[in-house]
Amino acid sequence: MATAAAKRYARAAFEVASDGKRVDLWLTQLTALASVMSEPRVVEVLSNPTIPNAERMKLISTDEGFDPELVNLARLLIESNRVREVDGVLEEFTDLADDAAGRVRATVTTAVELPAGEQDELAKKLGARLGKEVALRALVDPRVLGGLRLQYGDHLIDATVATRLQQLRSRLIEA
Repeated sequence: MATAAAKRYARAAFEVASDGKRVDLWLTQLTALASVMSEPRVVEVLSNPTIPNAERMKLISTDEGFDPELVNLARLLIESNRVREVDGVLEEFTDLADDAAGRVRATVTTAVELPAGEQDELAKKLGARLGKEVALRALVDPRVLGGLRLQYGDHLIDATVATRLQQLRSRLIEA
């Protein structure tokens, strides 16, 4: 879950990317930047107050092919000692990009792997219900026993056997 600060940085970055019609480029580059800046050893160096800010800032540059404004965002995170917020910024930026493009990300969890056809059908039905394109990610978790758990945005549809058994157990204890 992104912090309030990460959300502010992401909204500002999204505005810059939207104005230049570079949202997809920013998403790709921000993903790469977050991958680098999230490495434990990199976080350790970029967050180390004994290393002067100027030296830490030199580590992130346009030489790696990053957009100059994205480099500025990275340097702002370093300067304000918010290096650990980069994953939250990426998460929020991705949500903003999906919303602007009319997409929603959903995760379905089942006890066994869903065939591709069923995944496509579920994505189509959810997309028709929401009026948006659905990017569906399928996970397998044998603890659900059967049925499925579908999560998109702040919504959770839990139709798993494990949940039904837990509800039955609670009712029996209360009776």
